[in-house]
Amino acid sequence: MSKKGIANEQISEKEEMKKRRPPVQKGVVTRVIKTVFKFYPVRTVLVLIGIIFSAAVSSIPAVFMQKVIAIIETAWKSGNWEGVKGDIFSNVLTLGILYAISLTASIVFNLIMATVTQGTLMKLREKLFNNMQKLPIKYFDTHNHGDIMSIYTNDIDALRQMISQSIPQLLVTLIVVITVLSIMINYSIWLTLVVLAGTAVMLFLTAKIGGGSAKYFVKQQKAIGKEEGYIEEIMNGQKVVKVFCHEEECKEAFDRLNDKLYEDSRRANAYSNILGPILNNMGNILYVVVALAGGLFLLSGTPNLSVSGAAFSISIVVPFLNMTKQFAGNIGQVSFQINSVVMGIAGAQRIFELMDQKPEADEGYVTLVNAKEENGVISECEERTGMWAWKHPHENGSVTYTRLTGDVRLFDVDFGYDENKTVLHNVTIYAEPGQKVAFVGATGAGKTTITNLINRFYDIADGKIRYDGININKIKKDDLRRSLGIVLQDTNLFTGTVMDNIRYGKLDASDEECIRAAELAGADDFITRLPESYNTQLSGNGANLSQGQRQLLAIARAAVADPPVMIMDEATSSIDTRTEAIVQRGMDALMKGRTVFVIAHRLSTVKNSDVIMVLEQGRIIERGSHDKLIEEKGQYYRLYTGAFELE
Repeated sequence: MSKKGIANEQISEKEEMKKRRPPVQKGVVTRVIKTVFKFYPVRTVLVLIGIIFSAAVSSIPAVFMQKVIAIIETAWKSGNWEGVKGDIFSNVLTLGILYAISLTASIVFNLIMATVTQGTLMKLREKLFNNMQKLPIKYFDTHNHGDIMSIYTNDIDALRQMISQSIPQLLVTLIVVITVLSIMINYSIWLTLVVLAGTAVMLFLTAKIGGGSAKYFVKQQKAIGKEEGYIEEIMNGQKVVKVFCHEEECKEAFDRLNDKLYEDSRRANAYSNILGPILNNMGNILYVVVALAGGLFLLSGTPNLSVSGAAFSISIVVPFLNMTKQFAGNIGQVSFQINSVVMGIAGAQRIFELMDQKPEADEGYVTLVNAKEENGVISECEERTGMWAWKHPHENGSVTYTRLTGDVRLFDVDFGYDENKTVLHNVTIYAEPGQKVAFVGATGAGKTTITNLINRFYDIADGKIRYDGININKIKKDDLRRSLGIVLQDTNLFTGTVMDNIRYGKLDASDEECIRAAELAGADDFITRLPESYNTQLSGNGANLSQGQRQLLAIARAAVADPPVMIMDEATSSIDTRTEAIVQRGMDALMKGRTVFVIAHRLSTVKNSDVIMVLEQGRIIERGSHDKLIEEKGQYYRLYTGAFELE
């Protein structure tokens, strides 16, 4: 890239940061404070009282110092030292008592702050996770999982530091600065103006250097998310990496991400690290300047200008030096907290972005209920009868019940994951109760997409899908999915026992039901040979099981749910031929009496289907039974006989 191009890129980057940073900071900080107060209103008020009292007490030693020095000056001039001992002692004692109370208040508010901080983070994590469960599948298909994990770890921790340290410290600084400034004005406006002039220089340096630090700390948070996302991706695909000897390329890609994180972190901390020493020395210089100014005012006999009306004296100048140190030190504290605040803001922004993601829309009002039939009339009941029905409320207040039979029909369906690119074109399918419908076609033909539309992981662009005659848009998604059993090609097993993983299909299933489901799926044989049978602990997505065994557990999980409609998405693709024969028997038993959609590359598994749909580029080009399609000698015939490869 040319120098001009790089310069333009940097200018556009700066403009982008300027556009983004101010509104983000303002809105996010306000929301963080409101969130903390919403969760812990009483405790937050107690913390504020403790902070205000502690900060105010730490600001007033100069007042007592001025009084003591003034008393000593008077005694020195009059020579009456005995008469002032009591006044000096009472001032020192009062200051000591205030310090003791301040220390107690500081301990109490810090203890309360620990509860407020950790409690707020706990509730935020709960809200994050609960909201994440409501998000559509599309969100997880389009966002890096490692980056999402980074929100729960790095961004939450950055927010913790901002809530527990940065915001309280900034509040303390604000109170101290206001209190000390008020005392300064009360004692001497001339010296106050000298301090304010030096402070203006310090604030200018803080804005310039701190602004650069803030920009790179925001970049650092984003770089961390990208790096963690890449690490998670490579961990999940470690076998693939090794199979294709891709280790060196992975290291190079990681190094690029790591270098970006290093560079952003280096620049952020470089700005941060030089700001502290600069401000400390500016504070020391200001201290010297105030001392010189005070000495000159005393020597020249300059009339003092103050609220109190006091004349220039040692009792004014000496406390003023301490107040100058305290004032400059607190201004410096602001700069030290800038990094934590900016990182906290960046983290909070990402947290709120995830929390504000729109949940999966569900306008459905038809629900799935247990039902019974008496004299041809279907009615709802509490107990399980093995019969389900759709409960359909109407605007006039009446309710009708439709027996769940598993009749699924698609009419002229169009769909695209991207609205500008259509994946399915005018797809029409009739699956009558008890039928086995198979989808055959090359990868990307639209087979899995059809099943994603049936369970409403995605909504169609045009056309209709009816389930037992009801438009599926009217059915609540939870109830719709409860009526569907799905066995995916990629099996997900969770940390827990084998029994727990089977029971995932029906959380209130008994051990006996889970065992029967395993027997039906053909999984009982290998489960009983495990070290602890059904109580064998699984972890790492069932890493101690073979791919075929994991698939058998997934089939058992679907079997225990006992749904009227089953979707088998390459359910036997990871199983060897011998195991496939066992599983196929179990699947045949499982599919008996149910409406079944089967996606398969092994055409031998779909021969006994009632209807076979051949898809090509999102269109159904052939449909019929195995024998009929073989007789027609079209695409299916060529696939089956090997005259044309499926891929």
